Amino acid sequence: MNRILNTALLIAVTVLAGCATAPGPESRPYTAEEAHELALETLNRRGLSFDDYQRLKAQLQREQPQGFGFDGMGPVNAQRAQASRDRQG
Repeated sequence: MNRILNTALLIAVTVLAGCATAPGPESRPYTAEEAHELALETLNRRGLSFDDYQRLKAQLQREQPQGFGFDGMGPVNAQRAQASRDRQG
């Protein structure tokens, strides 16, 4: 009886410990920058000739997705947003 209880307790603790761990970075989607860096790293590891490497790298640089237009704005915070509303009103 004691052995069954210990085994059940060990299984329960193992299951609860597995559920309590935070998800790793592989469970979230990659950002556009991360995907682009991953593509460049993969290209570096392929062992291509110099001409092929330069051609594919240029193709990757052209296909780099652009952001939503927030990148050129710099850091934005609540104080800056409040200051711009004060000037309008």
